[in-house]
Amino acid sequence: MSGAASISGLASGLDTATIIDQLMQLEAVPQARLRSRVSSEQLVVNALQTLNAKVASLTTKAADLAKASAWSPVTATSSNTGVSIATSSAAGPVSFSVRVDRTSASHRLELTDAAALDEAGSVPSTVRLDRLDGTTSLDLTTDGTLQGLVDAINAPANATGLHATTVKVGEGSYRLLVESTSTGAASDFTLADAGDGSPVLGGATVRAGRDAQITLGDSIVVTSASNTFTDVVTGVSLTLAADATGTSEIAVRRDTNALTSQVQGMVDAVNNVLADIDSLTGYNATTKASGLLAGDTNARSLRSALLETVFPADGSSLAGLGVQTDRTGKLVFDATTFKEAYAADPAGAQARFTTTEEGFASRLHAVAKGASDKIDGTLTTAVTGRNDAIRRLNDSIDAWDQRLELRRSSLTRQFTALETALSQMSSQSSWLAGQINSLPSTGSGS
Repeated sequence: MSGAASISGLASGLDTATIIDQLMQLEAVPQARLRSRVSSEQLVVNALQTLNAKVASLTTKAADLAKASAWSPVTATSSNTGVSIATSSAAGPVSFSVRVDRTSASHRLELTDAAALDEAGSVPSTVRLDRLDGTTSLDLTTDGTLQGLVDAINAPANATGLHATTVKVGEGSYRLLVESTSTGAASDFTLADAGDGSPVLGGATVRAGRDAQITLGDSIVVTSASNTFTDVVTGVSLTLAADATGTSEIAVRRDTNALTSQVQGMVDAVNNVLADIDSLTGYNATTKASGLLAGDTNARSLRSALLETVFPADGSSLAGLGVQTDRTGKLVFDATTFKEAYAADPAGAQARFTTTEEGFASRLHAVAKGASDKIDGTLTTAVTGRNDAIRRLNDSIDAWDQRLELRRSSLTRQFTALETALSQMSSQSSWLAGQINSLPSTGSGS
């Protein structure tokens, strides 16, 4: 451009730089069309990706509801804050009372003799740990000091299952406290001189480890090494607070509200997808514009397939469970009808949703996954195909950049040559005129 500007109209008087720009605009029309196609294709890709994300979300919701575990939701309560309750998918409706007899405790030794941390010979050079559970004793090597014994007990490599700490009882004087890291009667242990079996640091005050104990009902006694009683009733686990006492009334009931919310959420997800498809494939009479996916057979086929999942292969319907279609082609869900049907026949309601390939949620999951699968889903492959097309268009646009640059250079050279030729012709004309003017004139009277 700088070269064209420097010679623009020097001889011809023409604005050749502007002429070149206008010619280049005409030359760039095909590239502009390519850019417009890229913009249009990108809008379609964005719409497909948004739709695919919503269908993927629907896939997840349908998969969750197709699991048998989703159909055993329960809510559990405990009348005693010291007794907490947790349930699994195996839990069913049940109620019982629990009396806390005792909580669990770790085994603890409070060694009798005090010593300085670095007092040599205050402990044996080898201390034997016997866990009293039938396992092999462990000999701990120390440097003969109280701190050395603490380090040996707490060293991760020794895997003692104990924690040792020192308690300052006077200036430079410490007593040793050693406690098992686990609770229960089986956490018992002893520490002794490995050489002669004598007590370490003069013996110890012992708090024996103990199991937690509860009584269910009037007479069923249950123990646990920890304060958690796992699956004390099928699918129901109890955990005691460290200071738990008294009696708790435990109640586990079916949580119909949670299940109903799951079904409602899945229906809403279907309608969300259907609304997007309608918007993307329809025609807006007000704006007189078609949707980005107008004519897209995949989107329309997906819409039909989603609605067809409501109708089982046996020709029946889900209206008795509160799920049906309306005249606008959307799903409607009657929560009250669903709750009544589930309360009357939980297993039957579950089967209508979860039975392999026959349940509503299972059918819906299959359709949604077929569209949104991240490898071969129909929507996924459509996005991939259009992205590939956009890459090819961008390659063509880049090629046009090079072509147009060459064309501009060519036009610039041509107009430069024109201006140069005209300049030379002008110079020659001026020279000839000068020569003619310099010729002697002949008077009429000579």
